[in-house]
Amino acid sequence: MANKEILLVVEVFSNEKEIEKEVVFQAIESALETATIKRHVNQIKARVAIDRKTGDYKTYRQWDVVDANPQIDGDVEFPTTQILLEVARLDNPNVQVGNIIEEEIESVDFGRIAAQTAKQVIIHKVREAERKKIVDAYKSRVGELVTGIVKRIEKGSVYMDLGGHIEAYIAKEDMIPREPVRIGDRIRGYLKDVRLEARGPQLFVSRTAPELLIALFRLEVPEVGEGMISVMGAARDPGSRAKLAVKSNDPRLDPVGACVGMRGSRVQSVTNELAGERVDIILWNPSEAQFVINAMSPAEIQSIVVDEDKHSMDLAVSSDNLSQAIGRGGQNVRLATQLTGWELNVIDASKAEKNAEAEVDKVKQLFIDQLGVDDDIALILAEVGFNSVEEIAYVPVSEMLEIEGFDEPLVNELRSRAKDALLINAIAAEEKIETAQPAQSLLDMEGMDHDLAYSLASQGIVTMEDLADQSVDDLLDISGMSEERAKTLIMKAREPWFAPAQSE
Repeated sequence: MANKEILLVVEVFSNEKEIEKEVVFQAIESALETATIKRHVNQIKARVAIDRKTGDYKTYRQWDVVDANPQIDGDVEFPTTQILLEVARLDNPNVQVGNIIEEEIESVDFGRIAAQTAKQVIIHKVREAERKKIVDAYKSRVGELVTGIVKRIEKGSVYMDLGGHIEAYIAKEDMIPREPVRIGDRIRGYLKDVRLEARGPQLFVSRTAPELLIALFRLEVPEVGEGMISVMGAARDPGSRAKLAVKSNDPRLDPVGACVGMRGSRVQSVTNELAGERVDIILWNPSEAQFVINAMSPAEIQSIVVDEDKHSMDLAVSSDNLSQAIGRGGQNVRLATQLTGWELNVIDASKAEKNAEAEVDKVKQLFIDQLGVDDDIALILAEVGFNSVEEIAYVPVSEMLEIEGFDEPLVNELRSRAKDALLINAIAAEEKIETAQPAQSLLDMEGMDHDLAYSLASQGIVTMEDLADQSVDDLLDISGMSEERAKTLIMKAREPWFAPAQSE
């Protein structure tokens, strides 16, 4: 059946929607298949094939080749769409179970197809193609700045028109709080995700992402766009305050001044785009301690104590500078934490000094007790940074000789006493393990073995109740203990806690 009308429909849809002709051909085939199936009283399977050059099309009825079903007397379950293997082989001896056989049938007239059905199928296919085209076009642009016009606002979420009938979606949580946005406003956003969805938005934009701040500075500051200045990180409290860390790749260039601009013009442009969000430009430093000091600006830091294991720093500031260091609602220290990646704790300098003195006194007394030295030597060891007897026993002699007033005989004597103290402590610990007696309830507990029970007892964990009070981290120091086993043992020990509730 020749049909020039099909070619005309394909041409019109393809040109108007800017999609491939093949997509429209497939949509018309689906529409014709639907119309063919509806024309039959019984549910059948059909396939329509359109000649892409002439518009001719043929219709085929389809059957799935299946084995006989013993539950229905060797017949097929769905006679209108299935055919037995032995019947199918009468026409084609090579056919196999799972194949599809076809028979040409009369085609429906394209001009008399239920117009609404055909139109819906075609439009659906076209929309699918359009959405895929949008995703393909923007997939490579994730992470870029996009600009659009506010098209509509729904419950705090914003749909923006990017042009070319393309919409982007900004969820309520990705909008700057209390930002006055009206339909028709031109706004910018950070394209954070592109997804092929059956319905709804596909381009997801954020106005709160730190990456938006970086992208805006790349746009406003030519030196950043050209790579003369590198942005090392950003942290935001959207709509209120932000911190941006920068470093210069040219020693002649001031990165902070370049980003601020003449009379603050550049940073002000960014602030205006972000609904008045105040931006602090921070000078990045390879020294993490100095970077933290810069990030805490405008607060002045008096001293820093670094804990590498916990990846945290205690920052001491004067009493009159404490509120500025913390910021309103903890904003300043929170942004500095996000920017540097360190957990920052702001403390009063006077309290920090007292804590440091108390720590020195504690370590000093340890050296007096363990090494048998006088108060003066113990104080010197504590003040230069020694925290344990083990450090004194194994630190290189050359380092200890750098301490003012220490000579080689004194250093050798201190190291000898330290090693003796460690040996005594180790013997005492072994004796403690040997004499520790776990309770019978601990020994009999499911999952417990003899050696582990005695190891726990040496740590003061004598009963099941003691074990139930522990955390997983408390047990990981015990030799051979894994995190999974620690969890299992603790939960087993805690079973009696829940027994009354279970029995009620």
